[in-house]
Formats: sequence, structure tokens, C-alpha cells
Amino acid sequence: MYLFSAEATPEEAIVTGFGLEMGLRDFYLSMKSRVASKNAQDLFDKLADVEILHQKQLIKLYTSMTGEAIGLEEFQKKIADPAMEGGLTTEQYLQRYNLDTESELEVLSLAMAIEVQALDLYLRAADNSKDAGTRDTFFKIAEEERSHIARLGQHIDQQQELV
Repeated sequence: MYLFSAEATPEEAIVTGFGLEMGLRDFYLSMKSRVASKNAQDLFDKLADVEILHQKQLIKLYTSMTGEAIGLEEFQKKIADPAMEGGLTTEQYLQRYNLDTESELEVLSLAMAIEVQALDLYLRAADNSKDAGTRDTFFKIAEEERSHIARLGQHIDQQQELV
């Protein structure tokens, strides 16, 4: 939760959330190339695309709060380091958890863990937000993270049935 401090302005929280979405998109695209299953590749593609939607939602919210019309590429320049919800990059996750990237089940399980962290983070950020628009956006993104968890759960169930 250090990423979304209580002292952060709504604009700072949006920039932080945007960086997290960039990091998670990078993770999904990286994992797509590491799994053999076409279904898992398609899932990671879809999840990566949803992260772009989250980024656009955050830019829209930022624009409505600041009055500053800003594009995706320009907004990305505001991000110091794209990282996932645990504050780690894709490579740091892979190193920390010694992931067997040849095991689709391990890759899907790590993605599930990251999404659970994302859900928790966005819910807590929404709860801590004093601004209604920021709170609503964080709650909406949290709900989408919940749907990611469900999709990943379905793929994990399918993988376990194959074992």
C-alpha cells in the first residue's frame, strides 16, 4: 500500500496506478511468449489488452481532475518505473519466485497471485481516497481485476484437469 499513500493527491494516485498497469501489461505480454497453450496465450493477450483499458480510464480521470488533456505516450513519461502491484518488475518476479516458465500452471498461478494483490491494492486505494471520482475509478478497476482472477482460475482448473 506504500504506493498509494494517504498523503498522495488523487493525481499522484492515478499516476501510480497507471505505472502499475504498465507493469502488469508487460508481465502478461512476457508470459504469453513463455506458455505453450494457445488458450493461455489468448488469455494473456486479453488481459494485456484490458490493462490498456485501465490506463485509458486513468488518463480520462486524470484529465477530468486536472483539465490537462494528455495522450497515452505523454502520460507514460510521468511514470518513473513501471512495476506490478507488488512493486516488482516482471524479471524481479521471475527471479524472486524462481518460476519454471515452462510450467503453464506455475505461470498461471503467479499471474493469479499478482491479480489478487492488484485487487487488494485497488480496493485499499479506493477506501483511502477522499475524492469520489478517484474512489469510483479504483473500485471499477478492482472489479475488473476480480474478473481477471476468475478467468485465470478457469485456466488453472483446466490445467489441473489435464494433469
